[in-house]
Amino acid sequence: MSKEQKNGPTPPATSNFLRGIVEHDLASGAYAGRQDKQGHALPQVVTRFPPEPNGYLHIGHAKSICLNFGLARDYAGRCNLRFDDTNPAKEDQEYVDTIIDSVKWLGFDWHEGGREHLYFASNYFDQLYLMAEYLIQAGHAYVDSQSAEEMRINRGNLTEPGRNSPFRERPAAESLDLFRRMKAGQFKDGEHILRARIDMASPNINMRDPAIYRIRHAHHHRTGDAWCIYPMYDYTHPISDALENITHSICTLEFQDHRPFYDWILERLSEGGFFSKPVPHQYEFARLNLTYAITSKRKLLQLVEENIVDGWDDPRMPTIVGIRRRGYTPESIQLFCERIGVAKSDSWIDMSTLEGSLRDDLDAKAPRAAAVLRPLKLIIDNFPEGLEVDCTAPVYPPSHPQHNESLRHFPISKTLWIEQEDFMETPVKGYFRLFPPIGDAPGNRVRLRYGYVIECTGYDKDADGNVTAVHCNYFEDSKSGTEGSATYKVKGNIHWISAPHALQAEVRLYDRLFSDPHPDAGGKDFKLALNPASKEVIQAYLEPGLAAALPDQRFQFERHGYFVADRIDSTPGKPVFNRAVTLKDSWVK
Repeated sequence: MSKEQKNGPTPPATSNFLRGIVEHDLASGAYAGRQDKQGHALPQVVTRFPPEPNGYLHIGHAKSICLNFGLARDYAGRCNLRFDDTNPAKEDQEYVDTIIDSVKWLGFDWHEGGREHLYFASNYFDQLYLMAEYLIQAGHAYVDSQSAEEMRINRGNLTEPGRNSPFRERPAAESLDLFRRMKAGQFKDGEHILRARIDMASPNINMRDPAIYRIRHAHHHRTGDAWCIYPMYDYTHPISDALENITHSICTLEFQDHRPFYDWILERLSEGGFFSKPVPHQYEFARLNLTYAITSKRKLLQLVEENIVDGWDDPRMPTIVGIRRRGYTPESIQLFCERIGVAKSDSWIDMSTLEGSLRDDLDAKAPRAAAVLRPLKLIIDNFPEGLEVDCTAPVYPPSHPQHNESLRHFPISKTLWIEQEDFMETPVKGYFRLFPPIGDAPGNRVRLRYGYVIECTGYDKDADGNVTAVHCNYFEDSKSGTEGSATYKVKGNIHWISAPHALQAEVRLYDRLFSDPHPDAGGKDFKLALNPASKEVIQAYLEPGLAAALPDQRFQFERHGYFVADRIDSTPGKPVFNRAVTLKDSWVK
């Protein structure tokens, strides 16, 4: 038995402060020897990803997913998927379903030890309520009957301490009776609220008797109308962590000031015998701030509701369903999250880092294909009418193990499609593609990629002066891969599609949704920063083999970028392609 087999997987070298914390806890045995209520041995590392099901996940959530599930994976632990569903007015089963699908798509799973670790905070409503009753009885909570405005005024601010509620010294028995009547539905929304009794003079506003239960007569997507009081997030979260035996509760920096209340709740409930130590500990890391994007749920919803984008899965959206439809791979998102790392302070990550991760992932594995996006007809005048010559090209790039084994076949014929930019009536200096004879000089020669060398002989125009076709002659002994091809030296090499065999397809050219790297910074109207060129729909000509492309299948369109067959709108034999990313960063300043 090897050392690795005996002691379990060897964790990676410490690469961020959270890994350092986990490794320290493993070395000290901080969470060793624990069991759950069923007597099952617990891993020493138990993390969780706890989204609220009130919207679609975005790229910022992907960082948290990769971090929490990645830590559990790398340290032989487990990561729970838990829905913090305590706000029925904003939550829906639709969001639960899409979150589950998104986490799975990113490549993560919440099974461990033959059991599924999928949880809902609503599973704990009974326990949360009993713990709240205990806090009242122990003198740690009271029912406050102030109005919301009175509570706001008495809470104070960053420079002034809060003032005690006139109901703060309400006897425990009276608060308990009111709390039970709140649960029974005897009061209207906002008539009473349950608060923790801590310190109204605390410099941390979150510790100034925070609310832990409010009245809300709303239908819950899982519990229906069984409850009309719901626990607050800051109360529910630490208790859910403890009930699930979480070791490392990892949150973003905005929860740093909430950590004292997290610890306070678990300390009080441990005193009451609800939990034994060690209890979970919260750690904070910097959230993802990505340039040229917004991640505010409210603003993303505005984009959808005002039809600025084509739904939550619009490929320009930073939602996981959007970037998935755009053509991003789970591996590229994981690579991106590894590259940006984990820090304790906020910073901005440039969109080019995300795009570069996709390029690096697809470069070695995306099959190649030819596509003409801005078509111009090319007629080979001396090519025999009706003749078709088979051409071949590698399916995969040189770095792929099947590079020399897989070939794609496509014909060349008399009439082709080429890119408009591959012909110029009056060439500029340094232009090496097609241009017509100038004076006594012949037209320029180029190689048709994987085909023949041709020489431009002229062109046709319509009544408006637009070039409608380019004419050329080919050299029969110049075909790529033959002995004669080496005798032709040309500087230009252009791609093409045989016109009679071309697959005409809808191609959507997507780019960044915003032209400002910080579209909503400083209170700016983010809609003024919308990029008018973020989406262009064209009819392109593709090599015929792409008719067999399956939804979600990705390709490198040679010269143009990486494209994916749209997972929604593609049909058998008629794929629709989305541009995922260009071959090079076009936004470099």
